[in-house]
This record gives sequence, structure tokens and C-alpha cells, in this order.
Amino acid sequence: MHLTVFGATGGIGQEIVRQALDSGHGVTAVVRDPARLAVTGERLEVFRADLTDPEAVRAAVASRDAVLSGLGARTRKEAGVTARLTRTVLGAMESEGVRRIVVVSAGPVGPAPAAEGPVDRTARRIVTALLKDVYADLGAMEAELARSATDWTVVRPPRLQNKPVTGVYRTVVGGFPAKGRFIGRADVAHAMLAMAGDPGVVKQGVGVAY
Repeated sequence: MHLTVFGATGGIGQEIVRQALDSGHGVTAVVRDPARLAVTGERLEVFRADLTDPEAVRAAVASRDAVLSGLGARTRKEAGVTARLTRTVLGAMESEGVRRIVVVSAGPVGPAPAAEGPVDRTARRIVTALLKDVYADLGAMEAELARSATDWTVVRPPRLQNKPVTGVYRTVVGGFPAKGRFIGRADVAHAMLAMAGDPGVVKQGVGVAY
């Protein structure tokens, strides 16, 4: 496949680019500052663009097989940026006839595990309260996806860690793994790449965790 990756200089985005290249895919990495992208490869196109420019975004997604997005607010002050930029990406995809998109969100935005214990329930409430602006932004992004004409999938991880890819994690379509408290960024990227070619998760939120 030929993939376009947004948020390509972030922790998950760089892993998506690296793993996609290792798997033989062509990758267009959309960045504001190419110097921040630490990944290289023969099948890599580094596409410098301002994501507030719809025409530039259209050029980045044109004729691609799928879009993967690691966009997200890094701080509460940036809350709102995820939904806004994703809206631009979706508009560009619809204009260019590109349908498949996989994005990263967060576990607390989706439904709680059916068998969630009191410790995890309390932790979820505390984290949700502390990061309410960030999660509201992610919820707005998910709403934008649901209103779009794209074939979207939302991947919802819990607390992120810097660990090498293992490929060993749990996924729950429409829910979240019980006692799923952590996952490595590299494994989130691994899951997103796997789901890009999986029709069974189209128009679904998928919880992913160890």
C-alpha cells in the first residue's frame, strides 16, 4: 500500500512510518519540520505542509490507499487542535476520493470495559477529570469521523509507554480490554497498520492494550 501519515514526527507517528517502511509500504510523511523526522527510507516521501492549508493536505492524500493519523494535543493548552486538523484531513480525503483512515484517540474517550474493577474505574475518572479538555477534543475528532463519508477506524489506547514493538496486545472492537492499563507507542502503531487493511474494523472504535 501507499500510505499517508499525519503527525509523523510524534511518538506514534514515527513508529507508523518506520514500521510501514519495514513492511514494504510506500509512505508519505506529512510534517511541518522535516528535521524532526528521524526515519529514512527509499520508499519514504517527506511532504512538508501546513495542515491548516486544505489544498496542501489534498496533495498529500491524493491517490493514496489509506491515511493513518497520529495527530493529538500534547498539552491541555493545545486542546482543540486534533478535531480541527482532522476535519481538514477528512475534507481533503473526500475531495480526492480517498476513503480509508485510521486514527489514534484514547481509551477514556470510548466505553469502559464491561468488567471494570473499582481501582480502574476510579483511575479512569481521575484521568478523565485531569485531561477533560484533551479528551473533549478527541471526542470531537471522533464525531467528525462519524459524520464523514470515509471508512474510518479509531484506535483507543490507555497510558502510553516507550517500548519496542512486541505485536502482543489485546484488542476489543467497540470496547476496551479489561485491566488494560498500558501499551507501548510502537505497539499502537503496529495495531494501526494491521487495522488499515482489516475491513472488520471499519467505522468502529477499537480498544487496544496489554
